[in-house]
Amino acid sequence: MINKLTAIVVVVMVNMLFAAPAFADDKRIGILVFDKVLTSDVIAPAEVFGVATRKSWFSDYEVVFIGVERKPVITTEEGIRLPVDTTIYDAPKLDALIVASAYDMDWLFENEDLTAFLRSQEKTAAWLGSNCSGAFLYAHAGLLDGYRATTWAGGEKQLEREFPEIDVVFDQNVVVDRNRISSNGGIPSYQSALVMLSMMAGTGKAKTVFETIQLNRLIPWSDIEAYLPEDKT
Repeated sequence: MINKLTAIVVVVMVNMLFAAPAFADDKRIGILVFDKVLTSDVIAPAEVFGVATRKSWFSDYEVVFIGVERKPVITTEEGIRLPVDTTIYDAPKLDALIVASAYDMDWLFENEDLTAFLRSQEKTAAWLGSNCSGAFLYAHAGLLDGYRATTWAGGEKQLEREFPEIDVVFDQNVVVDRNRISSNGGIPSYQSALVMLSMMAGTGKAKTVFETIQLNRLIPWSDIEAYLPEDKT
């Protein structure tokens, strides 16, 4: 009797041990970071999804900073040092990838390893997001062709000119097209993160995060909900 009970316990423990890592690998929100990245483009989604991971309904997820280079720390445009959790060379498995921006993006456009990483994530990640000129990274990788998208306020004409296959949206903070979510960056990065969270977990749950970070003191929830597709509100 004891041996049979012991065997059952061992089987259960082994199943739990091997099942947990596979589950966790699929529950990551990745934020691409690099030297001179704009802080708000990173911190906004990190805060929104970080708060969400403290809720029981989103506790399966974790937020990770993904470095473009093999270095443990990056420094933002505003001089803030941010630790990197993993890099594009580690081929992290992600449920969502959010690409931030910088004033100078040319060196990123020329990075073939980064382009390959973005294209690989397009095949496996459920959601792709961009803030500000981060949309140009996806555009250079060909991942916005045939999609509606936006970029920084005032940069829409450049995106349209350089990438005519993209349906560029002007004068709109956040644009959603299927699993692509783009924003103007800066403060609208909070809006786009909440939109993505709504798509992933539901509007009611996203609204609790919206209220937790007290964004409701600045804008009404309807300003977030307005960007959601009709079948997601």
